[in-house]
Amino acid sequence: MLDLDLIREEPAVVKAALRKRNEDPAIIDEILTLDSQHRELLYAVEELRATRNRVSKQIGRMRDPAERQARISEMRAVGAQLSELEEELRAVAAEFEAKQLWLPNIPHESAPVGPDETHNPEIRRWGERRDFEAAGFEPLPHWDLGPELDILDFERGVRLAGSRFYVLKGAGARLERALIFWMLDVQTRQNGYTELYLPFVIRREMLVGAGQLPKFEGNLYHDVEDDLWLLPTAEVALTNMHRDEILAAEQLPIRYVAYTPCFRREKMSAGRDVRGIKRGHQFDKVEMYQFVAPENSYAALEKMMSHAEGLLQALELPYRVLELCTGDMSFGSAKSFDLEVWASGQGEWLEVSSISNVTDFQARRANIRYRPEPGAKTRFVHTLNGSGLALPRVVIAILENYQQADGSIVVPAVLRPWMGGLEVIE
Repeated sequence: MLDLDLIREEPAVVKAALRKRNEDPAIIDEILTLDSQHRELLYAVEELRATRNRVSKQIGRMRDPAERQARISEMRAVGAQLSELEEELRAVAAEFEAKQLWLPNIPHESAPVGPDETHNPEIRRWGERRDFEAAGFEPLPHWDLGPELDILDFERGVRLAGSRFYVLKGAGARLERALIFWMLDVQTRQNGYTELYLPFVIRREMLVGAGQLPKFEGNLYHDVEDDLWLLPTAEVALTNMHRDEILAAEQLPIRYVAYTPCFRREKMSAGRDVRGIKRGHQFDKVEMYQFVAPENSYAALEKMMSHAEGLLQALELPYRVLELCTGDMSFGSAKSFDLEVWASGQGEWLEVSSISNVTDFQARRANIRYRPEPGAKTRFVHTLNGSGLALPRVVIAILENYQQADGSIVVPAVLRPWMGGLEVIE
């Protein structure tokens, strides 16, 4: 949620930011109109309440029955008018808040301006793509490799749950588990994160606080009876860990890491983009999250990027870093970077981590503040999130980049202790 004072005092700045995000700036005029109506109605309601309270005290002291009755009749009319205005105030207040919830965060001034993902500049690359021509064979995509090794079953996944679900089997399931355990250990033992085990369902207001509702309601799985929602990402629960709290300055930074399955109603079209396990309705992810003081958030963003990149380097997977342009950034982000790993069998780059500084956007929605020093005025914290890393695309990259001519898969050395010493999947 944006600072309302900023919208009131510098609407042109906010409108310019919305244009950079391909959003219609007309919503700002609508919000300002509702703001004016809300303040006028609130003033009128408070005036009538004050009048009613004042006259009520006077009535109690009146001796003349006729005068008392006249005043009572007056107050009945005031009460009826007040009820009408209060109802109107509630309606305007609800619309006023709802409009604000549709506003995305303002991009940082350094974020590249562009309409879509084709305008994301590449910042750097790491690692060399494997030369399969020199190895003497053509690399296969994972949707051929997995079934042939009997570690990936598409048919039974569809049978169990429908389109875009699959089953990992044997060494495939163990590889997924090994990656999760290893990534959690790296983030907790080396990078200073505290591991959390979270509920996989969440309440509606938590999704509003994290910026998922109302905008992304169509992509979420919802249990209507209990009004609980399946997590689309651990970021939602992690954002709300300190909802409605005032943190002490010495508590910051707070670093959390959590594994969860993620559930999304991906809107998918036929074609290359949906083959295999690249994009599905359920996937695993290890999520990094930080609460920091505002002045430290961009330094924290760089550090969080190194935490994600370190995992890919340890796996010896070639990757590139893209800085997201304003038209491709997530709803809550002020500045974002994507890490994309090379998948040799598919011959394309796959996003395995998106790392964002959300500034105070989520903190305002979830009311998360800190006190810089005793007696000081509270401020909203800044929050950051990043995948560390997202599966199953890391699994895809391992299968396709570590494949051998006979169809076997070499297990990355760093994962072998978590694979029971297994060196090759045959």
